[in-house]
Amino acid sequence: MTTTIRARLMLGASLSLIAGAAAAADCPAVTVADMQGLSPAFPQQFELAELEAAASCDLAFQENPEIADLNARIMGNPDLPPVAERLPAEPLVVAPYAEIGSYGGVVTGLSRGTESGTSDILSVRHVNLVRYSDDLKTIVPNVAKAWEWNDDFTQLTFTLRKGHKWSDGAPFTAEDVAFWYNDIITNPAITEKTPDRWLFEGEPAKVEAVDEVTVRFSFPAPQPNLLNRWAVDYGQTFQPRHFLGQFMDRYNADAAALREQHGFETEAEAVNFYYGNSDWKDVPSAMMKDMSKAEAIGKAAVPTLESHIVVRENSEGRRLVANPYFHMVDTAGNQLPYIPEIREDYVPEREVVNLRILNGEVVWKQQAMELNDFPLLKENEAKGNYTAELAPTLGETVFYSFNRNHKDPVLAEIFSDVRFSQAMSLGIDREEIKEIVYLGQGTPAQAVPAEAATVNFVTDEHLTQFIEHDPDAANALLDEMGLTRDANGIRQRPDGKPLTVRIVFASQGSPVQLHELTRGYWADLGLQVDIREVTSDEYRAQGNGNDVDVFIWKNDGITGPFISQDATMLVPPFGDFFNPGGGYEWVNWMNSDGAEGIEPPADIKKLWDLAEDFLKQPLGSAESDRIGAEIIDIHADNLLKIGVVAGIPSPYVYRNDLANLQPLTAKTYDFYWTYPYRPQQWFLKAE
Repeated sequence: MTTTIRARLMLGASLSLIAGAAAAADCPAVTVADMQGLSPAFPQQFELAELEAAASCDLAFQENPEIADLNARIMGNPDLPPVAERLPAEPLVVAPYAEIGSYGGVVTGLSRGTESGTSDILSVRHVNLVRYSDDLKTIVPNVAKAWEWNDDFTQLTFTLRKGHKWSDGAPFTAEDVAFWYNDIITNPAITEKTPDRWLFEGEPAKVEAVDEVTVRFSFPAPQPNLLNRWAVDYGQTFQPRHFLGQFMDRYNADAAALREQHGFETEAEAVNFYYGNSDWKDVPSAMMKDMSKAEAIGKAAVPTLESHIVVRENSEGRRLVANPYFHMVDTAGNQLPYIPEIREDYVPEREVVNLRILNGEVVWKQQAMELNDFPLLKENEAKGNYTAELAPTLGETVFYSFNRNHKDPVLAEIFSDVRFSQAMSLGIDREEIKEIVYLGQGTPAQAVPAEAATVNFVTDEHLTQFIEHDPDAANALLDEMGLTRDANGIRQRPDGKPLTVRIVFASQGSPVQLHELTRGYWADLGLQVDIREVTSDEYRAQGNGNDVDVFIWKNDGITGPFISQDATMLVPPFGDFFNPGGGYEWVNWMNSDGAEGIEPPADIKKLWDLAEDFLKQPLGSAESDRIGAEIIDIHADNLLKIGVVAGIPSPYVYRNDLANLQPLTAKTYDFYWTYPYRPQQWFLKAE
């Protein structure tokens, strides 16, 4: 990899010299459909010098004719210089899928709430240092122009784009990457505890700005798969030092006075007012927190490198306009995005979402779309002037994971007995679920923390154990545990109380029909089962508070690229804030060296060391596969998560005037929804 990336850097420099000497004609309007004989170093995109040299051309730049009016809606943004001065000296040149687009229109999308099903629309404007191409295999440049590893994967150097600017026109440099890590993420005055995913074997990286366009990460242990994170991650590895730094004494001698002027008591309060106290970008912005403070500082929100910037937000939704300094152009020199506005409405009711789609009001929607709505959506395509499609999915099987660290010690003992999970799994009729809930689609399967389609070490045995519907075997296991029935057939806990399980779920993570069926299956085994639907935020609050009987969500975060750089799903608590998985007291025991929490079983303890070793191996290597198999064996032997049906296709819809689309390789959060498909080159075509 090091040699390849070095070669590409050297090639780019050589091509730049050639271009300067030979370029003359206008550049060809290359598209993916017609590459006109050009073969870029990375799929479907060029560096500027690469295109100009290969086609012996000069690329002239054009802008959206409405960009000045759009810019006027960005609070505090100055008047705009010409487009050539707003673009980087080294813009990323994108080959549109089908044709050069035209400017105009609005991407209308629906989310359930401020942070509920909203990552779909977030991904439309998202950027990071690198991304996956739409083959979901090839990592390509984005904000970063190039990268280079040292031989043992302990040092990663990124080369940024000369002249890149934030959405307010301020320079974006390597200092903004170092600022994000050194002054926010690992600075206890701002972030009380550094998130584990930004530590490496529990230790921080060293991040230094070598020069204006070069930033170097040095790690305490090999990180051969780390690029996978930046290719899919919602967390952006840069923040605007010029904006957030004004509240920090280190960067502004008058910072204390500025904080006092705007009612901030500490650096942390000021920075997190704008940063959101999170690297998740769709938490409520400064607009929702306190408009008077946002207006007083002269900005509505933190400047961005994304294709669009929030200009208005309230309890009903968000409005965004094109970033006038965005770093991408098409092969005809038009600055992207083509579609200059995004409208994201919050619609929590599933029926209203479908009605809005049927009325042709939605340009794009994929997240939280249920398969059993597909017939309705398909039947009404012509009426609503939209198209409904099915896409392959990854990590879509719903899991049930009984809380083995339950606050009720009696339930904790029951749930910790693997025979209980085996019985509950045998009690589920997956074939019936497949027909009723999933329209006959998919394959019954268990849930393990690795997507079989993306790794080599998940076996059929892992996926098929205890998936047959066998109530007799299930009852035998419960009888063997001593969970006897009373006169009414209700199983009793060891303390004489009825064995009751409450299924608390959010429809964003699993369909209600599934849980209605599961309630019946488990009731047939003698359990008292209640089901309760809550919002995603409510479910996550209860799950992360260890206040559920059973953890329930889609089994996402498990693709090979994902788990190879983040052990979240491999070790307790077997999930993250957005998809909690249980084992919190095991985590407390581990983090406190046994002083607090509950000691995990011996094989669960092994997971931490195994996961640490797994992250050090290049994904797909023999050693990676060996360690991965041992991790999956432990999960399967303990049946930590009970799966239902896997390989389920999932609907997405788009209005018929949305152009430059191609069928989705996969519909999945693990590759961050639309991010591989370059939505900045979408456009709305006059019909």
